[in-house]
Amino acid sequence: MAKESESKVTTDHDEIRRWVEERGGHPARVKDTESKNSPGLLRIDYPGFSGEGSLEAISWEEFFEGFDENGLAFLYQDETKDGKESRFSKLIARDQ
Repeated sequence: MAKESESKVTTDHDEIRRWVEERGGHPARVKDTESKNSPGLLRIDYPGFSGEGSLEAISWEEFFEGFDENGLAFLYQDETKDGKESRFSKLIARDQ
């Protein structure tokens, strides 16, 4: 039986958005990485974390456009090993 602390992977936009928003996060990109054909380097930003100053907020629409175009998947964890809500997530290639 899988433990909740194990990582999960999804490409479902609604699931990703729900998970991030439940933890107070929002879609973002690394500043000055966007171009005409790309939204830039995508990130999930949480208030008060180290991304301040280097990230800028973007819309979910823009985030998911880049997410799908780049063949990304969302790796995440619901709870830490000690049962607390986890904010661990990262963007990975879908074919990993």
